Amino acid sequence: MPRKGWRKPRLEVGDPSDPQGLAVSLQRFTEHLTVKNFSPRTVEIREYHVYCFIAWCDTRSLTRPTEVTREILQRYQKHLSCNRKKNGNTMTPKTQSGHLTSLRVFFRWLTKSHLIPWNPASELELPKVGFYLPHGVLDESQIEQILNHIDLSHRLGIRDRAIIEVLYSTGIRRREASDLDLTDLKPDRGVLLIRQGKGGTDRVVPIGERAVKWTEKYLTEVRPNLLPHPEEKALFLTRQGDRFAPHNLGNLVKRRIIEAGIDVDGACHVFRHSMATLMLENGADIRYIQELLGHAKLETTQVYTRVSIEKLKEIHTATHPARLRRSDQVPVVSGQQEGKEKSN
Repeated sequence: MPRKGWRKPRLEVGDPSDPQGLAVSLQRFTEHLTVKNFSPRTVEIREYHVYCFIAWCDTRSLTRPTEVTREILQRYQKHLSCNRKKNGNTMTPKTQSGHLTSLRVFFRWLTKSHLIPWNPASELELPKVGFYLPHGVLDESQIEQILNHIDLSHRLGIRDRAIIEVLYSTGIRRREASDLDLTDLKPDRGVLLIRQGKGGTDRVVPIGERAVKWTEKYLTEVRPNLLPHPEEKALFLTRQGDRFAPHNLGNLVKRRIIEAGIDVDGACHVFRHSMATLMLENGADIRYIQELLGHAKLETTQVYTRVSIEKLKEIHTATHPARLRRSDQVPVVSGQQEGKEKSN
């Protein structure tokens, strides 16, 4: 079943009555991914990307996989790079690459399943994705400003404080936070169990004492009043007593950031990025950060070493030959000197 919060395409694309059509092929492809135990999120993304391609094919009277050629895929790639979204922006190279990767997987499966004689996507080149530093890294004082600005006189304020404390303490993703169940918190052990995180893997992460205390306060004073259905297992509940959809959780956290007067891009990932950067600056080993964040590759975690520059600044100040010594005098800019002479 699709995860809550994912907006399934509303319009029907392709011809569902054609057993050799693109629509039926997409359905079989999705079933194949599910049987192969791909994570629900991966299945959703692959399905959506192929759906977008089929919708594009519909406008060009292309209904079967056998009608798709290498040239047609190249035209679709150009469409992805030029087409503008509702906000007027074009797709980022990373997003384009995601769409095209799904198509390569789709057509490779079609070829292996003998549904098409050859793979038109075999030589499809992905756009070059540049290196991007994480956005939205806050310092410790800014994070405390956000936490301390929450109004705790209202019960939802206690809930929101607990949510942000958990995000900041553990560095878990937005979806992982919305998927948390009551049994995933182990306060006596000081750990949090993340089930089916990114990549469909489970992991155990430590959670700080302060985050545990706020979560227990929420569980004792707030959650029972939000609970219309005693069988609900979700750790964090909306005011209606339901599990948070990921995008709703992101909206909640973003609102708390804005209310605190902090101008930063992002919401839940702000605390993930900030936690990783601050821990590295305080001397944490990068492999520990990798395990904590649930990164499959160390290269993904190493991006934070480029954000954490405090040590680099210290070395620069101590060793750069042009550093300012006590005996050095800061030269006066000529314009400033003339101004002083005129005033005299």
